[in-house]
Order: sequence, then C-alpha cells, then structure tokens
Amino acid sequence: MKQRILGFDLARALAIFGMVIVNFKIVMHAHASENAAWLNIVNVIDGRASALFVILAGVGLSLLARQFLGDSVALAGIRKVLLKRAGFLFVLGLLYIEIWPADILHYYGMYILAGTLCLVLSSRSILALIVLLLIISTTLFVMLNYSTAWDWKTLSYADLWTVPGFIRHLLFNGFHPVLPWLGFLLLGMVIGRQNLGHVAVRERLFLLGLFAAVLAELIVLFLPYALLMGMPSAYEVFFSTVPMPPLPVYFIGASGSAIVIITLCVAMGEKFGQKSWLMPFVYTGQLGLTFYLAHVILGMGLLESLGMLENQSLAFSVSSALLFCMLAVVFASYWRKSFSQGPLEGMLRRVSR
Repeated sequence: MKQRILGFDLARALAIFGMVIVNFKIVMHAHASENAAWLNIVNVIDGRASALFVILAGVGLSLLARQFLGDSVALAGIRKVLLKRAGFLFVLGLLYIEIWPADILHYYGMYILAGTLCLVLSSRSILALIVLLLIISTTLFVMLNYSTAWDWKTLSYADLWTVPGFIRHLLFNGFHPVLPWLGFLLLGMVIGRQNLGHVAVRERLFLLGLFAAVLAELIVLFLPYALLMGMPSAYEVFFSTVPMPPLPVYFIGASGSAIVIITLCVAMGEKFGQKSWLMPFVYTGQLGLTFYLAHVILGMGLLESLGMLENQSLAFSVSSALLFCMLAVVFASYWRKSFSQGPLEGMLRRVSR
C-alpha cells in the first residue's frame, strides 16, 4: 500500500506540472504560429491535468475512509475531518480567486463536501451518479446560455460576486463547475476502491482508460463529419474534448487519460519503490497544494514584476513553466528532509483536526 501511495503522489506531481504549463500558457497569451504541433500538444494537457488532480482527490477520499467503513463512530469522525478540509479549501479558494480567477480550490472544497456524503455508497451507485451528473450538466448546457457573464477575450466573469452569478459560476459555467466536475472526484473514489496492487486489476483499468481516451479522440475526429452534415456548426461543441464547456466527450477523454496515468504511476511505485531518482517527484506530489498556489503567487508574480508575463511565445511560456517545475522538485526534496508535510498541507491538517 505504501508503494501504491507513492504512485498516487507521483501522478499528482504530473498533474501539477500539467496545470502549471497550461496556466502559464493562458496567462502569457502564448502563441505558436511557427510550430502549431507544439501548441496542439499543450492544448491536449488543458483540462486533463486538472481532471487528474481532482480524480486523485477522490482516490484519497477512498483510501482515507476504507479503513473505517463498518465503524459508524470512526466514519463520523472522518466525515468531520473532511468537512473541515472542504470548508478550509473553499474559503482559501475564495481568497485566492482575486489573484487567480481560474482557481480550482473553492470548487475542490465543494467536491470534497459532496464526496464525503457518498463515502458509504456502493461503487455502482457512484457510477450511476456520475452518469446523472453528465446528463444534468448537458441538459443545462442545452437549455441555458453557457456564455452568460463571460468575456471570453479577457476570461473575466461579470457578476461573479452577486448571489446568482456566484451560484451559476460554481455549478454551471465556471472554470471547473460542480456539474459535472464532481464526477471526476466520484470516479476517483471508485478507482481508490480497486486493488491496484493486483497486476490484473491494474491492467484492466489501464486498458479501460486507454479505450476511453482513444474513443474520445475518435469521436472528435470522425463524428462531426459523419453526423453534422448540413447541421448548425454550434453542435460541434458536443463532439469536442475542450474543458469549457465540460461536455460528455471531454469527460470521457479526460477520465481515460487520467486512469492511464494513475495506473502507470502506481506500477512505477510498485516496481521502483523509494528509488532516489523517483522520490523527488513523489515529494513534489505531496506538496501539490503548496505548489498550486506558489506557481501563481511566486512564479507568475516574479515574471510580472520583470515585465515578462504577457504576450510571450509558446516556447517561452513552456520553458518558464518547466523551470518552475524543476525548482519545485528541488524545493520539495529539501523541504521533505526536515518536514513531513508541505507548508499549506500542514496548515490544512492542523485546521481539520
């Protein structure tokens, strides 16, 4: 189990790296007209890294709760801890959103709140709930105007701090709306219940994830041409893997790629254990919350102070992001020599005791 958890931490590090690359590109308005292939590669990461991050949170919920299932008193105690963590992340995200409008932490708090209520549900019930979330979110997309309050050129949201606007942003058309992003956390809960230490289970999950990821890409490639002949171009969004709007094809593709990465990382953890070359990346994943805030406050903050944050090339944005990731790995390695938890991870643990 310890080696399996190393694999989850490794996957979390990859999620952080992907989020940093995507966010640097967005903020810098990076372009790559001279090399569109690289832009396509970075665009593939968009929405998938953050989905992996949320799915791993669901895995963590299952790992935390599995030892207490059947003990109602202990389970109630775990729920209190999780509710405190959800509240902390929600408030922290609301404070952070003024600095980083694309914040995921306040959504994260809502996901954990809902996931806490689902701890005793069967895996089959959770999977049915995921399907229901996708149906509801897609129905809302058809019935409502997804672009309400958005200025897509500046990615600003006009009425975020009004009650209707905040609820709409949180549940429907924000960066990571509860409908359907909660489904990623629920999927992680199901994955966390599987015996990934068993090679056959891991291989089945890997093949399932690979099938889902490939299926989504095939839908994107062929269905628009096969089904949309003579139909309005607006329907093409239903056959897209872009994260905004988060429609079912995107959810399937992002879930599939996340499962592939998780199973591969768990296999690496099982095979290589605590090898010296692997552990710095594991430590980086353990400090994921710290680095999520730091990449904006410190990384982007430094570039902004130097006048180098906006209107940069894709090569510059990716290079800057990778430099931050390298520094994060070095920092995590030295920090974990003296402390068992990251700065913000330790604060979260103390708050939720």
